[in-house]
Amino acid sequence: MNSRYIDFIAGKLGIKPWRVENCIQLLEEGATVPFISRYRKEATGTMTDVEVAETNFHYQRFQELDKRKEAVVKSIEEQDKMTPELRAMIEECVESQRLEDIYLPYRPKRRTRASVAKEKGLEPLAQKMLSLELREVYGEARKFVNQDVPGVEDALQGARDIIAEQISENIEIREELRSFYSRSGVLRTKVLKGKEEEGEKYADYFGYSAPLSRMPSHRVLAVLRAENEKILSVKVEADPQISLKIIHRIFYRGRRYPQQELFDQLKLAQEDSLARLLDPSVENETLKAAKERADLEAVKIFGENLKQLLLAAPVGQKRTMAIDPGFRTGCKVVCLDEKGELVHHDVIYPHPPVNQKMEAMTKTMGMVEDYRIEVIAIGNGTAARETEAFIRRLSFDHPVKIYSVSEDGASIYSASEAARQEFPDQDVTVRGAVSIGRRLMDPLAELVKIDPKSLGIGQYQHDVDQTLLKEKLDDVVEYCVNTVGVNLNTASRHLLSYVSGIGPALAFNIVSYRAENGMFSSRKQLLDVPRLGNKAYELSAGFLRIPGAANPLDNSAVHPERYSLVEKMAGDAGCSVGELVGNPEKIDSIRLEDYVGEGVGLPTLKDIVQELKKPGRDPRESAKDFGFSAEISTIEDLREGMELPGIVTNLTAFGAFVDIGIKQNGLIHVSNMGRKFVRSAADVLKLHQQVKVSVIGVDLKRQRIQLKLIG
Repeated sequence: MNSRYIDFIAGKLGIKPWRVENCIQLLEEGATVPFISRYRKEATGTMTDVEVAETNFHYQRFQELDKRKEAVVKSIEEQDKMTPELRAMIEECVESQRLEDIYLPYRPKRRTRASVAKEKGLEPLAQKMLSLELREVYGEARKFVNQDVPGVEDALQGARDIIAEQISENIEIREELRSFYSRSGVLRTKVLKGKEEEGEKYADYFGYSAPLSRMPSHRVLAVLRAENEKILSVKVEADPQISLKIIHRIFYRGRRYPQQELFDQLKLAQEDSLARLLDPSVENETLKAAKERADLEAVKIFGENLKQLLLAAPVGQKRTMAIDPGFRTGCKVVCLDEKGELVHHDVIYPHPPVNQKMEAMTKTMGMVEDYRIEVIAIGNGTAARETEAFIRRLSFDHPVKIYSVSEDGASIYSASEAARQEFPDQDVTVRGAVSIGRRLMDPLAELVKIDPKSLGIGQYQHDVDQTLLKEKLDDVVEYCVNTVGVNLNTASRHLLSYVSGIGPALAFNIVSYRAENGMFSSRKQLLDVPRLGNKAYELSAGFLRIPGAANPLDNSAVHPERYSLVEKMAGDAGCSVGELVGNPEKIDSIRLEDYVGEGVGLPTLKDIVQELKKPGRDPRESAKDFGFSAEISTIEDLREGMELPGIVTNLTAFGAFVDIGIKQNGLIHVSNMGRKFVRSAADVLKLHQQVKVSVIGVDLKRQRIQLKLIG
């Protein structure tokens, strides 16, 4: 890869270029982000998964930039205008905007005022004016008067049009103006005539004005969404006098000012270039850059929320009852075994209008007893509070824990191809309830089946760059799956598809092989799976677990390529591998420096030792049950000053949304998260965190609740 690209990435990350170069080489060889960050630490100087992912992000962008460079070079060569200096400028580019600036004078254009002037033969006049040596401007202009150019002023106007276009295509001028607009530009909005009622939700932005450089990402996205919906007009304004000074300074740099008549003509050209060409263009580019920055911030927040959601605490393999609450249509109830398999389903009607309370009690208590239910998951949608209150009043013959579970995305899953394949004989209501139960047992394993954009997290996910969002979310899912590890014998096809080196096709082959040949007894059996070759095995094996395997390392994060090293450690410690695993005393007796060798350094050895002490450990915490306040059931019950328990359901740049046990979530604005300044809600809170809040405002008309964090 171009050394300039490597230096650029290294500068962004604040690390040595050799680390980036080695990382890119691994990526070019087909290695994945999880594999590199976990098993190739010596090669990259212990780059974190975040650093490897960012390197991969820039690596992909630079590949796209190289393709664009090829197209630009080809276009300029076809015009027979390529020079060694121009080629060098193109090759040195590391930013797409600069490449487009270089290409701008050579880009095929529609007919412009400058091109019309050139057709009339006025380019020589423009060039003489640009030389600054012309002394008789009007006299020279008369020489160009003809049938197509009726008068002197027409000749000068055409020459100024050519000069204005050249000024607008000057790379340095464009870069400085972009910097000035970005730094000092003010974004102003105006509601379009007759759109006040339709755009009421954007009322805060009617006649809005703010320095663009200080606008939070969510405000930028909100304003641009309103513009896209034809509610607002949006403009970025910058002081035109300063802009003209920038143009003037660069235009005359290193050259003497010409005589007054020529100076005046060139000034007119500069003013025209700014007003007609540069200002609209730079304004658009500035807004585009602001949108890209806002996209990155929003995608980052979305990714962090998704990571926290996927790594939420599981209850584990417990016999689970899941309830999808409802009033008129009843509550859909499913019972799942320890592996999440559906063993029974029914419908109960404990609420109005049916009100079969006694029958619902008898059915529920019977199911809990018959299927030895250990935990109950209640969806947090319509009738959730009423259903939870109903369940908590029941007496069971053994301890049962009760949890509130987010329903976001359950309906999407229930109608999906994945759900139809898993439960071809069940309707969508049963599938949705199963999803609620399974996401309590193991959020990661269940939520990977659902489009992250349907999970009710993040902000403005439909407004940001969808390619960028998909890349980020795929990276997050891949990170979470590989951080936790996957049980090779129980994982679904969807979960397996996110394992490093696997993908959808190989995941399907693994599940098919498992169905035909029974459970895997060793990692080596993976090589018997059709189309799963040595490279895929290398990238995936360390992230796949086989509980109860003959080799205990097959249920750990120790990579098969290091099995012989562990065997040597065990031999030196005077025991077998099985006796070494989980034996801290023997493991601590190992002197790691003795095993440093080619390709194996202390970072890898420390990872191996940590894994040997707690093989196959789940990095996630255990789920905790939680109860909402019994004082409230609707927004009308809220009073300012109330202190309530809640669960964080979403994090944004401006605040956190909290479920306090009613239909409407409340908002804790960042200004209400403590005495110190809070830049982002994610700096203080985590998704699904249990918190205590006080009510500081209730807007019944707009159904909005303002909260303050108190614990």
